[in-house]
Amino acid sequence: MSHEHVSYLELLARGAATEAYDRPVLLARASGAGPEALAELEEAKQLALRVRAELEGRRRREAELSALFATAHDLAGLRDLDAVLRAIVQRARSLLGTEVAYLSLNDPAAGDTYMRVTEGSVSARFQQLRLGMGEGLGGLVAQTARPYVTDDYFDDARFQHTRTIDTAVRDEGLVAILGVPLSLGSQVIGVLFAADRRARVFGREQVALLGSFAAHAAVAIDTANLLAETRSALAELERANDIIREHSGVIERASEVHDRLSELVLHGGGVHDVARAVSEVLGGTVEFTETGAGSARRAGGHAVREGDDWVAAVSAGGEALGTLVLHGRPDLDPVDQRTLERAALVTSLLLLARRSAGEAEQRVRGELLDDLLDAPDRDRRLLRERAARLRTDSEAPHVVLAARVDRAAAGAADTDAGRRESADRQRLWSAASHLAATRHGLASARDGGTVLLLPLGPGETAAELARQTAKSLGGTLREEVTVGASAPVRAPLDHPDQVAVAYGEARRCLDALGLLHRSGQGAAAEDLGFLGLLLADSRDIGGFVDRTVGQVVAYDRRRGTELVRTLDAYFASGMSPARTKDELHVHVNTVAQRLERIGRLLGPDWQSPSRALEIQLALRLHALADAVGRKRRT
Repeated sequence: MSHEHVSYLELLARGAATEAYDRPVLLARASGAGPEALAELEEAKQLALRVRAELEGRRRREAELSALFATAHDLAGLRDLDAVLRAIVQRARSLLGTEVAYLSLNDPAAGDTYMRVTEGSVSARFQQLRLGMGEGLGGLVAQTARPYVTDDYFDDARFQHTRTIDTAVRDEGLVAILGVPLSLGSQVIGVLFAADRRARVFGREQVALLGSFAAHAAVAIDTANLLAETRSALAELERANDIIREHSGVIERASEVHDRLSELVLHGGGVHDVARAVSEVLGGTVEFTETGAGSARRAGGHAVREGDDWVAAVSAGGEALGTLVLHGRPDLDPVDQRTLERAALVTSLLLLARRSAGEAEQRVRGELLDDLLDAPDRDRRLLRERAARLRTDSEAPHVVLAARVDRAAAGAADTDAGRRESADRQRLWSAASHLAATRHGLASARDGGTVLLLPLGPGETAAELARQTAKSLGGTLREEVTVGASAPVRAPLDHPDQVAVAYGEARRCLDALGLLHRSGQGAAAEDLGFLGLLLADSRDIGGFVDRTVGQVVAYDRRRGTELVRTLDAYFASGMSPARTKDELHVHVNTVAQRLERIGRLLGPDWQSPSRALEIQLALRLHALADAVGRKRRT
C-alpha cells in the first residue's frame, strides 16, 4: 500500500474535513508524480470521499432513527400505557419541532372528548379541557377521519368554535395547529395534535410523520385494551390460561421482532434489510415495492391475502409509500399477520425519517442564523457548538446575502398572485438551504425573501459570491433571483452583533439593485460605485477612490505624468479640450493625447454621465485625502 493510500486511511480515521482530501494529490503533483500515479491517487481520493460520505450518512441516520424506533420498542414491550403515550407525544413534539403536542381520547360513556397527554403546555385550563363531540378542530378530524391543519386557529371557519375551546386555546397561546386521527380500523378513538404559538405552515411530510405517531398511539391503546380484556377473561372464564398464553405469545413475538428491527436499523440497515429480517422471522420471502397494494390500503393498515401472497400497505398520514409483500406463506395465522403489519409500520417510519432528515437539518441551520440575527447576545460557546454540529467553519470570513425572487408584478385582479408569491418564497428557501448545506453555511426565510450566511472561498470577494449565488439560485428555480451582499464579516460567531448589521447592508444593496433595474443579478456595495459607498455600513472611501481612478493615480506615480490634474481641469472646463488646454497652458494635442491615455486606463465609457459623476467624486475625495495627508506630515 502506497504512502498516499495510507494518508487517506488516516484522514478517514480522524474524520478530517472534505478539503483535507486534496492534500495528498497536491503533494504528489508538487513532487513531480506522473500522470498514471496522479490518476490512481485521484481515484483513491474519490473512493475515500465516498467512504467518508457513507460513514457520515450512517451516523446521521443512526441519530435520527433512534427516537423513532425507540417508540416501536416501547410498543413491543408495552407495560404502562401512559408512559408509552407520553413518549409518543414527546417524540412527536421533538421531531416536528413544535412548541406543544397533545393527545385527546374520546369518552363514549360521557359523550365527550378529554385531554389524555400534553407536552409543552403551560395552561392548567387547557390541560383539563373536555369538549363535546364534533367541536373544534379535533371534532373535524374525528368526524372526517382525516388530518386537518390550520395556520391561524381563530381565523379558521372550517370547524365549530365554542367559547370553552377558544378560551382554552387562547389561554395556551396557540396559533397554528395540526391534528391527525387515532384510528382503530374505521373507528376514530381520539386525535394527536402538534401546535405552535406562532403562525406556521405544516408540510406534507410533517403531516405524514405525525400520522405515523398516531398509528403507534392507536396500536398502544389497542394493545392495552387487549391486555385488559385478557385480565378480565382470566377472572371470569376457566379457559383464561389459553387466552393469556395466546396474547402473551403475540406480545413476546412482537417484542422479538421489534427488538431485532430496531437493532438492525440503528446499525445502519435500510428498508430491504428490514424485509430480509422479517423474511427470516416469518419463514417466507418478504419484499418491499413502491407500487401496488390497492386492496391493502383499503384494508385500513391490516395485512390482506392476495392469491397465495400476503400484502401490507406501507403508508403514513394517508400517503401511500409502498407495500410489503410476503411470498411462500399462504396460511398465515393472526400473530404473523400482526408481525407483517408492524413491519410495514416500521418501514414507513424508516422512509419518513430519511425524508425528514434533510428538512430537519435545513430547519436547524435556519434557527442558528435567526439567533445570530435576532439574539446576538446569546452564549457564544453554545453558538459555536451548534455551528460545529452543522460542519460550519466559524473562523472563516463570511458574507451575509439577501435574496428574493423577482417576477413581473401581477395585475390587481390576479387572485393567484399571493399564492404564487408564497410558493416562490418557499422554493427560494428550499434552494437556498440546499446551497447553504453544500457550502457549509446557513440560510433562513426572512422579510419576504431569504438570507444566507456563506463563507468566502480563497481569493473570493463578496461581489463574486453574490453573483455566483444569484446564478445558482436562479438556475435552480428557473426564475430571476436578485442577491445583495454585505462586506465580509470576520469570524461571525465571535462577533454575532455584526451579522445583523451586515444583513441590513445586504438588504440595502438588494433594494438598490431593484431601483437600478438590475433584477436577476448579484452584487455587493463595491459594485455600485458611489451609491454602494453610501449603502455600505463601513465607508471605504479609499477603496472607492482606488476602484474608480486608482489606475490613473498609479500611472502618474510611475511615470511622473499629470493625468489626474488633466482630468480635474477637463471636468472643470465643462469637458471641453479647448478650454482645458488654456487651463493647463499646454497644446490641445497634448490634452487629446492625455485624454486618450485616460480612456485606455478607465475604459471607453468613462465620459458617460454616470461614470463621469463617479470619477469627479473620486477626484474630489482623492484631493481631500492628499490635503489631509500633507497637513498631518507638516
